Parts: sequence; structure tokens; C-alpha cells
Amino acid sequence: MTAVESFLDEHRDRLSALIDEVVPRDDYPSGTEAGGLEYLGRMLAERPDWLDDVRDVIDSGDASEHWDWFAELVAGGYYADPANGGNADAASWRMVDWSPEPPAGWGVAVPVDEAPRRVVHPRDLEGRYDAIVIGSGAGGGTAAAGLAESGRRVLVVEAGAWPSIAELSHDHLRNPRSDWGVAPLSGPPNEGNPRVSESLDGRTRLPIRPSEGAWGNNAFTAGGGTRVYGAQAWRFGELDFRMASTYGVPEGSALSDWPISYADLEPFYERAEWEVGVSGSRAEGPFDGHRETPLPMPELPAGPARDRLAKAATALGFTTLHVPLLVNSTEYLGRHACRQCRLCIGFACPVDAKNGSQNTMLTRAFATGNASIVLETRASRIRTDHSGRVIGVTLVGAEGDGVWTRDIDASEVVVSAGATESARLLLNSRSAREPNGLGNNADQVGRHLQGHLYGGAVGLFDDIVEDLIGPGPSIATTDYRHRNGDIVGGGIIVNEFVPTPSNTYRYLSGPGFIPRAGLDSKKGMREYARRFMRIMGPIQEMTNAESRVRIDASTVDRYGVPVAKLSGAVHHEDLRARDFTSTKSAEWLRAAGATAVVEFGGDRPGPSVGQHQAGTLRMGADPATSVVDPFGRVWGHDNLRVMDGSVHVTNGGVNPVLTIFATSIRSVDEMVGGWAAPARTSTGAAPAHAG
Repeated sequence: MTAVESFLDEHRDRLSALIDEVVPRDDYPSGTEAGGLEYLGRMLAERPDWLDDVRDVIDSGDASEHWDWFAELVAGGYYADPANGGNADAASWRMVDWSPEPPAGWGVAVPVDEAPRRVVHPRDLEGRYDAIVIGSGAGGGTAAAGLAESGRRVLVVEAGAWPSIAELSHDHLRNPRSDWGVAPLSGPPNEGNPRVSESLDGRTRLPIRPSEGAWGNNAFTAGGGTRVYGAQAWRFGELDFRMASTYGVPEGSALSDWPISYADLEPFYERAEWEVGVSGSRAEGPFDGHRETPLPMPELPAGPARDRLAKAATALGFTTLHVPLLVNSTEYLGRHACRQCRLCIGFACPVDAKNGSQNTMLTRAFATGNASIVLETRASRIRTDHSGRVIGVTLVGAEGDGVWTRDIDASEVVVSAGATESARLLLNSRSAREPNGLGNNADQVGRHLQGHLYGGAVGLFDDIVEDLIGPGPSIATTDYRHRNGDIVGGGIIVNEFVPTPSNTYRYLSGPGFIPRAGLDSKKGMREYARRFMRIMGPIQEMTNAESRVRIDASTVDRYGVPVAKLSGAVHHEDLRARDFTSTKSAEWLRAAGATAVVEFGGDRPGPSVGQHQAGTLRMGADPATSVVDPFGRVWGHDNLRVMDGSVHVTNGGVNPVLTIFATSIRSVDEMVGGWAAPARTSTGAAPAHAG
């Protein structure tokens, strides 16, 4: 019997009573009747470090300092998918009138067949490749496709696995857009993957794990974050590339212009939209850059929630447009159209209608026969010769209870591991010529870490406003991206994705709309789960040199590689911009009929990092103040490129993934001397696979 099993056996009666205090029986089962004790056992087996907190709740009940946490944990299981054990027979879903299926049903057998792949086992790796691409997300997949289509033999190195659609399409607690303290199925595991959080004064160092927000998780899997993202496909606008020229440089910030303009990137935005696949509005907002060609697919159908918000926006004088999404609204690239189910952000698409690296760019790379991918393998360092030229990488992976290590040579190396891990890799790649890390003689690697603060608000309504028509985001205003009085920058405001019931519980209990526990909590869920709305969006961030990634040599991962240490803080202008868009969000909700509204706000400790991480290897025209040139080439290393969000100088007041695709296409185009775009057809830029 394990320690957790013994604990549960010893305290079964008391725990059952506490679980039923959180979720009592009424017309629907209590917490224990729905399997709450078994669910709690599963969670504690995954997080045995929680045992002491649960003991305190056992001793003190609702007077415990951990009571709110315990209530959330129990309620999370009660409203989550039945496979987690706390929602037997999906009773709570019937209670709140929710199901994961699309309103009109799937229409096809799900999950559908997945794109072909070429996976190589570590023992079968060749000793040399023309190019090694580290990471397989938006940047890495693009690099792999372009290099393979140019005739190069390419190895893609992915630290994560390649879980199936079925594995990533159902768990409401273990996905990267839920915060229940357990590691997402899209990786990485909690054990063996620490990072370190350091306070601003350097006096406090805390280990953090992937399931904690401060870790800054993005998916570690084939396709990277694009596997499970929300897929909003915004272009940065003209002013986004010249923030410093537009606003000046606020004190304490490192705000700077990009070395390229919107005009430089516009044709590559167009390629990304057609070659990956974007649906959405043909309209342009006031701060959007001009587009030469419409999007390849029309917007997805929307329901009454959009109509309500559109009417309210008109009354307020806001202009609105449909949200661009990397989601098929029609059959495209050989794959199905979106069925508009209720599980999109954080999940793999059951009909494979969400367009990511894994089913577009990687598919193209594999189709050439020139590219393969090695999974669950990390690049521990980039190797250089005595002259400082990059000659390959050192790869590490698990082998039984031990670790294997192998040096692989390459003529070219592309780093696409995300802002945190890309900086970590360069910092760990020390040599006699560059003792502080590759490309870091000017002490720029790892600086200017940024993600996105979100402004927004949540509102309660007297009537039903949540139509459960996925993905959810269907209307946005871009009026407040710029020129907001004395605010520096701004951001978009968009209606939210269809929430899962477990997240709905948090969205309602967090602002105090419903209690965390008791019969009134269940009653509130029944009354308000379809009568609340969240609207929100990311804001521009100022960036500062002290928000950064460094190496903590005293802490290593499961392979023995020193881990990333995160430190810094957001700029006070970021909080002002966040509060400004939160106020505008609240105005919009009230105009739409909300009777109670709570704005996003409060302090934001630590650096901004996470799904939209960017900036640690920023591009520039001067090697003294940047890490890469305008084409992603690391200064001083003509065969080493970076293609991910870390090259972003600023991160826009919109989701950044389309810009990662576009800058990567531009870099590959220059790298290979002209990367021909595939011929466009009525159903896409090039066929990918039949799903």
C-alpha cells in the first residue's frame, strides 16, 4: 500500500465528509457519490506534496488556511471530465447543461486519422545532417519544411513526445489552459523538469515545476504550442514594429523598434495565412496593417453571443470584426472543417481542423523524404569548433534509468525551442571564445523576456448568453491597440473560448459570483454557467532588460542539464495598459446587458512569461543591443539561426503565433535563397493529408 493509499484509508470518513461539504447532495449527486474520494486519491498520487495541506484541512475544516484551495480542488474534479474520477456518469454536466460535442454532432468518426510522420529512434540517428532544427512548433516546423523542400536532409529535435489526438482531446484538468496543479498531457512532466524563480533582489530562489504558473509552460510536444493553442491568427500592425518611435522609451523599459517594418513582413504574413490556413474577417481594424490578399477561408459561423456584443459595440461606438483563427471553416489542406465543438483551447482537435505545425509544416517536411523527427530528446548544447563556428549539437535523452548522450554534426542549426528554452540552450553552449554562452558576448541573451498581460472582465447576465458554439472567439475590437491617451500601446478585446465546466466554476467563484463550496455553489453553477461572459485580450508590453532568463548551474533537469532561472517584473506601464483595456471590457459587457461586472486587475509578480513568451533573443541591427540580425542569424555565427518568438522585439497587443510563422518563413526564404510558395488551389496552398 502506498503512502497516499494509507492516508486515504486512514481518513476516509473525514475526507468524505469534507468532500460533501464542498459539493453536498441535492437533486444531483454529492461529491463522494460522484467519485470524489477516488478522484482525490488520483490527484494526491500525482502530487504527494499536497498531503500536508490536506491534513491541515482534515484537522481544521473550513477554518484551515488551505480550505479554499481544497474546495477548488474538489469542485474541479466534480465538474471535470468523468475520466478524472470525480464526475461519475457526467452528472454535473447534465446539471449545468454542458457537453463536449458540437451542437450538430460530429458528422464524422472521431478522432480522425492523423497526418503521416517520420519518427527516428535515437539509436538510428545519423552522425551528420545538413540541418538540425531544435523544436517543432510554429518556428521549428516552418524551418523544417523550408529546409527539407530546398533539398537539405533535416533532423527535427523535439523534447516532448507525440501524443495522439485522442490523448489530448479530453482531459479538462491536464491541459495547458487549465490551472489545477497537475502537469498537462502535452508535457512536460512535473518530475525532472524544474526551473528556478529568483526574486528581483536576488535573495530568494524557489524551484518551480511545469504545473505552476511561474514556470511559464508552453506545450512540449510535436507541434509545440500550436498543438493545443487557441489559434487566434492576428497580424502585428504597423505601429507594433515601431513602438519606441511612436511612444518614446518609458523610464525603466527597454522599448525599441524592430529592425524590420510591417511592409517587410506583409508578404510573409500572407504566405503564413495561406500555407497554414486562416479563417476570419476580410475587414481591417484601425491599427491593422493593409493586406494585399484576403484570408483563404471565411469566418466560422457564430451564434447569438456575437450578435449581442456587436449591438453593444455599435452603441458604444466600438468598431468590430470577426476573429481570425488558424481553424478550418471549410475543408482545407486535405482536412476537415471545424465542427464547432466545445473543447478547443488547450485541446487537440478531434477532427484535426485546427492548423498547427504538426499537421501543416511538419507534414510538408516529412512528405519530401528529407526530414525526420526524434522525440523525447533534448539538445543540451550547441557545439562549436576552435574557430567558434557552429558544427552541430549534443543530444541527450532517457535510456532506462540512465541518460544517453550523442554528438550530431550539422552544417546549419536552427533554434526554435521557445523564448525560455532557446535562451537556455544558448546560455548552456559555452566555449573558450564565448564563456558566457553562444552569442552572448554582449550580455544580451536571455534579456527582455516578455509574454502577455491580459486585460478583460467577466460579467453576469439575467438571461442565457453562453451559446456553447465553439471555438468561442467570434468578435473583437481592435480600436484600443494604440493611441489611448497617455497609455503606451494597448491591446485587442475578444470574447472568450467556450469554457469547460471546471473552468466555469473558477470563473464564477474567483470574482465572488458564487461561493466556493456548499449548496449555494451548486445552485450558482446551475443558474450562471450559461449566464456569464468573459471578454479579454493581450496588451503590448514595454520589455525591460532585467526580465530575463539565466542559467541556474546548481539545479539540473533529468538529463543533468542546468535549468532556466527566471527573474524580473513587468513594467508599471504594462499594468496601466492592462487596467485600461479591462475598463473598456467592462464597459462593453455592461452595454451588452451585464448586471454585475468584475474587471481583471491586481498586482502581477515576477516576469511575464507563458504561452506567448517572447523576446529573449531579440532581433536588431546592432550586435551590441541584440542577439540576432533581421533574418534570425545569431551575430557572429552565419550558420546558426533562431526562428521562434524569442526574436520579437516587442510582442504586439495581439496573439503572436502568426508573426512567428511569418518571421520564420521570411528567415527560411533568405536562408535557402528563395523558398517557393506552393501553388494555391481552391482548398488551400498545398494538399497536406486526407484526414
